[in-house]
Amino acid sequence: MEEKIRKILKEQVDPVLAAHFGGSMLTKVEDGVAYVKLTGACASCPSAQDTIEEVVKEFIVGNVDGVNDVALDLSVSDELLDFARHILKDGMKD
Repeated sequence: MEEKIRKILKEQVDPVLAAHFGGSMLTKVEDGVAYVKLTGACASCPSAQDTIEEVVKEFIVGNVDGVNDVALDLSVSDELLDFARHILKDGMKD
């Protein structure tokens, strides 16, 4: 199931998002919900939730059995959190 979703994202969703300098990434599938993170310029777009609901969801739910919904993954990577902590820690030394 996850491989099928990744293939749909790569072949059908990413070309649409590339026109806006963005992309997509599957982060997990849980209880019939595919969690997708938008990347590039799409990650910070105010219309990201609309993109998930109107573009990504249509491609995935219509083509992958067992997936009832698609949700926007707004989580932050551990790498980015560690980088932010490092900056804050160094800034407090001054």
